[in-house]
Amino acid sequence: MRFIKTPEPVEQIDRTSVKEPIFVIQKHYARNLHYDLRLEIEGVLASWAVPKGPPTEPRARRLAVRTDDHLFEYADFEGVIPEGEYGAGKVIIWDKGTYINLRYRKKEDKTDMAKSLKEGKIEVRFKGKKINGIYYLIRTGIQREKEQWLLIKAEEKKEVFN
Repeated sequence: MRFIKTPEPVEQIDRTSVKEPIFVIQKHYARNLHYDLRLEIEGVLASWAVPKGPPTEPRARRLAVRTDDHLFEYADFEGVIPEGEYGAGKVIIWDKGTYINLRYRKKEDKTDMAKSLKEGKIEVRFKGKKINGIYYLIRTGIQREKEQWLLIKAEEKKEVFN
């Protein structure tokens, strides 16, 4: 990628003061409209392309194709990637917030998300403006050298008060 032509971030930001990791969902008007789900894991944004967008109904499933990790600074990127560049097209931030790793609730080790990613089983609680609640990312296999995952919205249990 040529950063002279593409107005994308290239500098590193200090994240030591932030308690919870962030997520961002970018709506990407590239060759095909899709949504890029990005989770902060070990200082970078692990990324998935979600062609039909994140599910909003419980038990709904969406294909999520693993893509290249991005610099953390990409979380704030909105703009147009010029024709001829990788990912050419308009990018807007559709939602942004924080998340909690639910697979390793009792541990404070930040590498747990990296372990979840490697295992192909991610369970998080998103806290965003549009996306809230528990979501699963489950690796289902590899097709055409790309990891295929499912993004699933969990059904939240409703508490009954007497």
